[in-house]
This record gives sequence, structure tokens and C-alpha cells, in this order.
Amino acid sequence: MRVLISGAGIAGPALAFWLHRAGADVTIVEKAPGPRPGGQAVDIRGVARGVVSDMGLMPAIRASRVDERGIALVDDRGRRLAEMPADMFGGEGIVAEIEISRGDLSRILVEATATMADYRFGDWITELTLDGRATFRSGSSAQYDVVVGADGVHSGVRALTFGPEPDFVRPLGSYGALFTVPAPDDLDHWAHMYNAPGGRVAMVRPTREGQAMAALNFLSKTRHGRLSRDEQQDLIARNLAGAGWKVPSLLAAMPAAGDFYFDSVDQVHVGRWSRGRVVLLGDAGYCGSPLAGMGTSMSIVGAYVLAGELAAHGDPATAFASYQTEMASYVASGMQLPPGGLNGFAPRSRLMIRARAASMRSMSRWPMRQLLAKQFGKADAITLKDYAFAPGRALKP
Repeated sequence: MRVLISGAGIAGPALAFWLHRAGADVTIVEKAPGPRPGGQAVDIRGVARGVVSDMGLMPAIRASRVDERGIALVDDRGRRLAEMPADMFGGEGIVAEIEISRGDLSRILVEATATMADYRFGDWITELTLDGRATFRSGSSAQYDVVVGADGVHSGVRALTFGPEPDFVRPLGSYGALFTVPAPDDLDHWAHMYNAPGGRVAMVRPTREGQAMAALNFLSKTRHGRLSRDEQQDLIARNLAGAGWKVPSLLAAMPAAGDFYFDSVDQVHVGRWSRGRVVLLGDAGYCGSPLAGMGTSMSIVGAYVLAGELAAHGDPATAFASYQTEMASYVASGMQLPPGGLNGFAPRSRLMIRARAASMRSMSRWPMRQLLAKQFGKADAITLKDYAFAPGRALKP
């Protein structure tokens, strides 16, 4: 079986690993010139940990994970208003036991599958038919038995075969930027989060030694189209002006950041994840937004299940239907936002900011503890099949 995967982030390489075990011929195209560095800290939760353990990648992931010992809400003077240690909720809380930068996780996955797939960086699909015929930006074209869109919220594969982005992407009303900065002296291996009136949020999280990841968010009902990097940074600077705390120094460091990333905060809802020989995986088909905290785990688990169903059935149509059936409940739970949703993340008034801090201080007590335990427990909301990934067992054109 010839499989084309669009996207070399997390879902795509994870799928390539399992498809290679099943004997498939895998090609991965990625628009970026190489694995993307930096990015926010992502976590591997629940059953996804078992999947990466079975891939033999847990030692490499643990060696590269972020030493983040909890998250603290701070005021404009840096005083802690509330804390949640990483070991609360059994290591499955807001900060999970295994936190790693998205760039490091992607690098580990790409390196692990470098000989398992034909990686083509700097290329992408420009035309795609439902029977698996793909044409690339480089000018070549080829026929595939399966084409997988693992290319994120703004999926090109989804746009080519399912329909325009507004049909599937639901904005939550916020924009944000991520970029690396020198680590402040007062982090002490904790993530610090600051809320300013007007729904403005600043966060600094430890990453590598001497470095930290800055995140700046603001609420907006306006949908901004394509913006240049300068326009994106100007938008961030205008909306975060006067916010206080470390925001002025973060804004000053932003233009020099080599890994600056800007996007809206969105969810992705696609009713049926496949059409013809084309199927969606991870954020391209189901994304709960960073607020839901399950994107990486759903991508890793989805890759395992999709490869397993292809190995079990061989026929793409049957495999795709079974893949969606197996994943449906897990994805539905993974799409749920935490209590308060966007308003809980970015409260608008000083009163709501104080209420949010009080709420966080009560997380270890009833009834808030029970509510959050249910939210964090969704990472285990699936029982995985033990697929037989024997080469050539069922994977046929």
C-alpha cells in the first residue's frame, strides 16, 4: 500500500512509524524546509503514553522534556496568587508529568522514522483527487492508495478535498503569539501566568536551560486574514500595550525571536473524517484548541488507531469507517474545554481575574477537584486494540 502523508509535525511521523511496521510504502510531504523548532510545551497524557512507550521513544522524550514543576498565577508585581503543582491530579493536571516542546517532540518523531518514510521537506500538495492522485508544488504527481491530511488546523488536504476552511474551523475569539525569550531569573522551573483586564494573557514557561517560551494572547471578535510577520507583531503589541507585569520586556524581545508563531485559537469539527481515499488525522480533522489540552495525545492515539485499522482491514473505506468509530468517543471528550472555557483562561475584568485566582486555589478541594478530575481523566477515555502490525499482513493496494 502506497500512503502519502501531508504534514511532518507530530501526527504524520507517528502514523508513518506504525504504517512502516505494517509494511506500507510511506511518503511524507511538509511545506516547511525542515522540522519546525520551538513551539509551545505540549503534553503526552493517558493512553498516549502507552503508545509512545510501545514506539520505544519514551527515553528520548523524557530526556528532552521540560523541567516544569507547576503553574502559578501571578499579579503585576510577580506575586503568586495561586499554584497548581505538576504532581496534582496524578501528573495529569494543567501541567502534565510529561511536558515537551512541540519542536522537540516533532524532531524525535522525525528522527525515529527517517528511514521508515520518504521525507520531502519544502514541498506540498497543490491538487488532490478523491481517488488518491496528488500533484505537488515541485511539479511531480503520483497515485496513492491512501492520502492522509495530518497538516494541522489550517489543513491544505482538507481544503482541497473537503471544502473551505470556514466550514470546519470554529474560532473561539482569541489570538496569540509564541516565541522564545531568555528565561527570567524568577521562574524556578515554574510556568508563570498573568491576566490583565480586557481578556489579555501573558505566560512564560521554562524550556531549555536559560530559555523560556513566551505566550501572549488577547480576545478579539474580529477575524484577521493573512498578515505579514510585522503585522502580526504589531497586532500583538497594540493589544497587549499597557498590560503590566513582564509584558513590556516580552514585547521588546518579540521582534528578534527566530521562532515567532502567531495564530487564532480555534476548534476543528469535521463530521466525517474521510472522503474517497483521503482521510484526516489529528488537528486537521479534530482539534479542541490548546485550551482543551488534548491535541498531541489525540494525534498520537489517532495515528496508532488509523494505522491499526488499515493493517486490520486493508481496504481503505472499511478501515476509515472503523478508525472513526474507534476514535469518536475519545475525540468527543478531548474536544471539551475546561470549566469556564475561554472566559476562564482570559477573564475580562479585575473582579473576574480575582475570582479565577480564587477558583484555582480551590482546585484541591471539593467540588472543584471532582470537576477537574473528570476533565483531566478524559486522556484515558479509550481502550486501544492490540493491532497486529505484521508486514504485508493486510496492507494491499
